[in-house]
Amino acid sequence: MRRYFLTVIMLTAGLTAAADEGMWMIQAIDSALEKKMQERGLELSAGEIYDADAPGATIADAIVSLEFGCTGSIISDQGLMITNHHCAYGDVHKLSTPEHNYLDEGFWAMHSDEEVNINGKSVLFLKKVIDVTDEVNARKTEAEADKRPMGMRKLSYLIETEYKNKTGLEAYLSSMWDGSKYYIALYEVYKDVRLVAAPPVSAAAFGGDIDNWEWPQHKCDFAMYRIYTAPDGSPAEYSEENVPLKPKAKLKISLDGYKAGDYTMILGYPGSTNRYSNSYEVRFNQTVKQPICNSLRGGQMEIIKRWMDADPEIRLKYSDYFFTLSNIQELFSGEVECIDRFDVISRKEAMEKELQEWIEASPERMERWGNLLNDLKTKYLAVETPERNINYFRETVIRGTRISRACSKLNAFRTAVMTSQGITPKKPFELKGVPDPVETEFCCTYKFCGKRFEKNISAILKEYKGLDLRVEKDLFRFAVEQFYRNVDHAFIGDFQKKLYHENSVYLTGIHGGMRTDYDKITDYIWNNSFFTDKERLDKFLSEEHTLDEYLGDPLFRFLQEVKITVFNDATSAAEGEVSRSALNKEFTHALYQMRLDKGIVQYPDANSTMRITYGTVGGYEPRDGIVCDWKTTPEGILEKYDPADYDFTLNDRQYLLYRQGDWGKWGFGAEGSNMYVNFLTDNDITGGNSGSPVLNSRGELIGLAFDGNKESLASDVWCTPGYNKCVCVDIRFVLWTLERYAGMTRIIEELGL
Repeated sequence: MRRYFLTVIMLTAGLTAAADEGMWMIQAIDSALEKKMQERGLELSAGEIYDADAPGATIADAIVSLEFGCTGSIISDQGLMITNHHCAYGDVHKLSTPEHNYLDEGFWAMHSDEEVNINGKSVLFLKKVIDVTDEVNARKTEAEADKRPMGMRKLSYLIETEYKNKTGLEAYLSSMWDGSKYYIALYEVYKDVRLVAAPPVSAAAFGGDIDNWEWPQHKCDFAMYRIYTAPDGSPAEYSEENVPLKPKAKLKISLDGYKAGDYTMILGYPGSTNRYSNSYEVRFNQTVKQPICNSLRGGQMEIIKRWMDADPEIRLKYSDYFFTLSNIQELFSGEVECIDRFDVISRKEAMEKELQEWIEASPERMERWGNLLNDLKTKYLAVETPERNINYFRETVIRGTRISRACSKLNAFRTAVMTSQGITPKKPFELKGVPDPVETEFCCTYKFCGKRFEKNISAILKEYKGLDLRVEKDLFRFAVEQFYRNVDHAFIGDFQKKLYHENSVYLTGIHGGMRTDYDKITDYIWNNSFFTDKERLDKFLSEEHTLDEYLGDPLFRFLQEVKITVFNDATSAAEGEVSRSALNKEFTHALYQMRLDKGIVQYPDANSTMRITYGTVGGYEPRDGIVCDWKTTPEGILEKYDPADYDFTLNDRQYLLYRQGDWGKWGFGAEGSNMYVNFLTDNDITGGNSGSPVLNSRGELIGLAFDGNKESLASDVWCTPGYNKCVCVDIRFVLWTLERYAGMTRIIEELGL
């Protein structure tokens, strides 16, 4: 999803699994799971949900993956697909211009010829899932006998190629429980995908990041695409000759509504969870990694938001970037808080105590895993210092600005030039002084380099289309200070050290210490770089220059002097011969085997394979004395409405229609006087499930999943029963928006409504 959220089946020591929780593999709906779902209210059989060998269609045949980033579902026999607006946000942003800002105005294809192809976008229909564990293990055993390396990448290539050639379908190999089981998923891929509808952010993202992860919410978070095929119905690249897809299955839309306690079911493609993690990994992320990310991204967000609030054009340029940045920052901040609040580490430790007792009950298990927990503890303590350096470096020099992408493209340009001359690229340059040119083994003028490698130059220029260099300078200033203050200076390069020492003084006295003029460092780099002024950049690229002059740019030198590999080497040295990842993998194997041995029903971590989760509609109590209802209405939109706040503003038409409260055939109650906007369920979902259909007991569409609540933010690693909620948009509110607000009657007619 745009957000990462979930409820969990994780087990506390001595407790049996709650088999009606979890993100279950779609092909693993056995009779026991089917019975559990039916006990909760399901009116269908497992075979009606998924059956790859059935002659007819199942519900799963109507569910698609949007390149494993979001989920969508087919709702018409003309290939109409619905998902979340935040899944389409990047596409709408790319189509927008200052003259036609579709984020603010909404995008509505009133006629079929106005549906816009999204270049490079594809959707995947799952055709079959096959257990290939024995085949994979046989290949691994054979490779070991021949002393040939066989990593997951090579293994995936071999298995996927074999099945693709055999079936003609795209094949993806997935490892479950870190290699305890392997499955191949076969997909039919369609690449002509066109945007049909997307409401303005004032509807789709009402409340903005302030309401993100909160309840109550009031978002109409939906968008529609249409899938096109070749005239014969086969998948095809975009062509004007293509026709709408005739799908194998579509979801039926229910206008009957729902109530607290009603059964709900969600099918989708959850991205990743880490519920088999150990306490040492969780503590490390909470105390070392996430606070750094939270602090630095929070600072970056403040800078960007200040500029966005001051200038609508900057808001348009940076909205997509800010959208992504804030999502991760809020997720990690909430996870840190919830790990403490729900005592996750202590619960993990209790689970580990049970695991250790199980290990000690067997000599064979003791030989393999006897020291596992102690080794994990030792490793995570050993890497704290180098990992702090890595994360500060990553969040400042690598991710601290967007202009850094242009600098990285120059590195690709350098590599292309050197490779063309038969020179193996190593370090970008050896720095001896400033502003002395960089010494290289050859010289290259723009007439040779620039014209011959025009594609590389174009890639550099492309990065500037969405930038405002005033914003970038502020972001760079923030990155410079945080880099120098927090990264061990043993890791910084000669050029970076020279700038630091030339712009620092040591003060004595009670308030003494090193004082560094970060503004001066920033100004020097900014005023002397051809990257930081568009006119200067265009002029530089139009003239003859040696490649040394390209690489000698001060911004490039600052951002490219030190590589992440230097930090990785320090971490590897601290880890020793056995890495944390290898120990984490062994921990997963041990935990999986223990539960298998004890007959505990379990499911693997999410990994972008199709999953099913089921639950019920209902509210919750987030804090003592606070009770939250399970639904919201348009009245809440009007209560939050603030024309002075971009996140809570409405356009005139929205405000008028919400005030009128005429919900027509989409409403319910006396003369359709009521409307629900969002509602809560306890379905277990996470990132990748965005846009997943929320289905009732008959498999009919009643809404779309789009967010979680704040109390669910530790659920990547642990379950907090009763607190984790899935936030959904009511399909009737979506349909009302299409008809009454946007006037898209052609879509309503297409849906048969």
